[in-house]
Amino acid sequence: ELRTVGEAVAQAHLRHLNPFPKNLGEVLGRYERVLVPEMNMGQLARLLRADFLVDVISFTQINGMPFKAGQLADAIQEANRGQ
Repeated sequence: ELRTVGEAVAQAHLRHLNPFPKNLGEVLGRYERVLVPEMNMGQLARLLRADFLVDVISFTQINGMPFKAGQLADAIQEANRGQ
């Protein structure tokens, strides 16, 4: 949906967190903004910041419910606008 209205969007799926994939730092470095949606307190975002010195945008939710597509779309649009 976001691509059809001109939003720049890419995604990565991390299958393994320890160790991180060898090329993850290179991949993250290709992007101006990296949004990390997590259903916790942002642990992955902290690890990415610490290991790769990337200023990731943490988008968290801890209410036990999955993210809704609209919530993610809004977060992506805000990140793309630099808000």
